[in-house]
Amino acid sequence: MSEALQASVIIEQCKQLRLPTIAGQFTKLAEQAQRENQSHLHYLETLLAAEIEEREQSTIARRLREAHLPKVKTLEEFDFTQTPQVSASQIRVLAEGGYIARAEPVVFLGDCGTGKTHSANYPY
Repeated sequence: MSEALQASVIIEQCKQLRLPTIAGQFTKLAEQAQRENQSHLHYLETLLAAEIEEREQSTIARRLREAHLPKVKTLEEFDFTQTPQVSASQIRVLAEGGYIARAEPVVFLGDCGTGKTHSANYPY
C-alpha cells in the first residue's frame, strides 16, 4: 500500500474515531520522529499528547463561550470622542494605578453611557 493511500486511510479512521488533531498532525510528527530517531512509542506519546492538549483547549474555549462572560474592555477600545467630558489623559493617569499606592479613592460619576464601567473594569 502506498504512503498516500495509507495516509488517506488513517485520516478516515481518525474521522470515525473523532481524533481530528491526530489526523492533522500524524504525518508531520512521524517525519519529525524519523528525523530525530525517536522510538515508535515516543511518536505515539507525542501524537496522543497533541490530541489531549487540543481537546483541553477546545473544552476551555467552549466553556468560556457557554459561560457568556462579559466582554473584556480595554482603554484602547474606548472612544473618547463620544464623551468629550471624559479626559483621556486623566483616565490614562488613573490606569497607571498610582492612586492605589497613595490609598486615594476614585469615584466615577456621570450619566448612563459615559464609560464609567468601561473605565472601572480596565485590567490594571
